[in-house]
Amino acid sequence: MNKNTGVVVIGGGYAGVAAANRLAHHGDVTVTMVNPRPEFVERIRLHQLVGGNDDAVVGYGEVLAGNVRLVVDSVTTIDAAGRRLELAGGDTVGYDYLVYAVGSGSAEPDVPGAAEFAHPIATLEEARRLRPLIADAPAKAPVTVVGSGPTGIETAAELAEEGRSVTLVCGEELGPYLHPRGRRSVARTLAGLGVTVVAGPGARVAAVTADSVRLDDGRELPSRVTVRATGFGVPDLAARSGLSTDTVGRLITDETLTSVDDTRIIAAGDAAAPVDMPFRMSCQAAGQLGSRAARTVLSRIAGERPAPLKLFFAGQCLSLGRRAGIFQFATLNDHAIPLLLAGNPGGKLKEFVCKSTVKQLTNEARKAHRNGPSPARDEAPATAAGHTA
Repeated sequence: MNKNTGVVVIGGGYAGVAAANRLAHHGDVTVTMVNPRPEFVERIRLHQLVGGNDDAVVGYGEVLAGNVRLVVDSVTTIDAAGRRLELAGGDTVGYDYLVYAVGSGSAEPDVPGAAEFAHPIATLEEARRLRPLIADAPAKAPVTVVGSGPTGIETAAELAEEGRSVTLVCGEELGPYLHPRGRRSVARTLAGLGVTVVAGPGARVAAVTADSVRLDDGRELPSRVTVRATGFGVPDLAARSGLSTDTVGRLITDETLTSVDDTRIIAAGDAAAPVDMPFRMSCQAAGQLGSRAARTVLSRIAGERPAPLKLFFAGQCLSLGRRAGIFQFATLNDHAIPLLLAGNPGGKLKEFVCKSTVKQLTNEARKAHRNGPSPARDEAPATAAGHTA
């Protein structure tokens, strides 16, 4: 390898930290991470933040290798030809190789009134804004959660366990990823918590107002607070920088996670789109993609051909309040099967997964820490511009 090859990682989420820590094992690689926040966000705990049961953040001193330089700022443009990043704070950062791990945030709403009256929950800032709205609402005021996936289900269960009057609007189907057995199990647990599940024909949201949610079939659901958990969108940094993206805005790569436009740019996490290899946006995928991106960078530095990407999934785990949950097992290529673990054991397994995810990052950081001293953290002000990680 060349001496002191500079690698910059954009994004400090699960994929970005995994990539940075793996790269930091190598003393001849200098690693810089650019992230708009000074703390690592446990996105899989954001529903707990909204419910007042966790702050969903961990200090980077715990999960990020000490020989990774952290720049707290947002990237506004990638200058691929010049191999440099322009930051919102006015600085530039050069690189030899770039790991694009900008993550995802809330998808843009396409329902009248949703942008004004439905509160998203996909980022730390959104969850923090939502928490006081929930806390200040009367205990029995109606709360409507819109979204059939893990975030919607977990948020509805978390709030219902607090004694909130919660309606979960799912559109066609509750938990589309789940096997029918898993779906029935989740439905029973939600019913036991008092959650009203609205699904089936006519159950898509047609409009949102300050105090109601209107469905396609004309039903009007009263709602003091409406939570929007209807999917993820990715930042437009790649497209804004002239790089090839898919219809969602993810950076298009080959089977090694290398950008189809530039062999010096490697993608990881929710904002990566390997050609002909669609995968579910998830923490489970992000960690694997981050590690694989690091290996691709190291192979390219060494002048070797990177190995093609392989992802392996175990399933999907959901917390259903603090005392129950479900682990929906799946095939290695992420198709749900009838096997599941539910109830209190399922909840304990979900909590174990949350804790072990952070522990894995911490262990990797400690291994890499031996390769260099802890650098100063650059505390440039974060702005809303640029990426979300």
